[in-house]
Amino acid sequence: MSLTGISKFIALILRHKPDAVGIKLDEHGWADVDALIKGINKTRSLTEEELEEIVRSDDKQRYSFNEDHTMIRANQGHSVPVDVELEEVKPPLYLYHGSGEKYAASIEKQGLLPKSRLYVHLSGDVITAKKVGSRHGKPVVYKVLSGKMAEDGFRFYRSVNGVWLTERVPPEYLAPILEVLPR
Repeated sequence: MSLTGISKFIALILRHKPDAVGIKLDEHGWADVDALIKGINKTRSLTEEELEEIVRSDDKQRYSFNEDHTMIRANQGHSVPVDVELEEVKPPLYLYHGSGEKYAASIEKQGLLPKSRLYVHLSGDVITAKKVGSRHGKPVVYKVLSGKMAEDGFRFYRSVNGVWLTERVPPEYLAPILEVLPR
């Protein structure tokens, strides 16, 4: 299996299913590196050097090591209840959310909900939001009135890889669809 395939498997483990390889996450989402490698090696091949390469080269910076590289965690995107120790941050006036066109009616009615994740994920720019939306079919980008939300008491966090997080975005804080962007 390629390192990309292993990386996706690690994301599944560290965000959603640590029990898939028989490991446990602590309350902050950290997993023992040796236990993770041992668990993965039950069905796939992974060395410590390959894990280091995956973390170092991941373009989305999904993972972090602790200082001595004995523990690893996903930076965000969890469906299992963990506290990744996010610091509350004042957001910019606007953030963006990319989704598929097929979800537009639901989003406009209900707003943005975390679904199976702990937080709604937002981008600081339209281009990143479009890339995210493209994963779900024809992309649609929403402008989120994040500055107004913060004024109204909503909390925002920024993950170490730059993803903005909030618990939900009610529809009144969504500006009209910017545009339906071509792929």
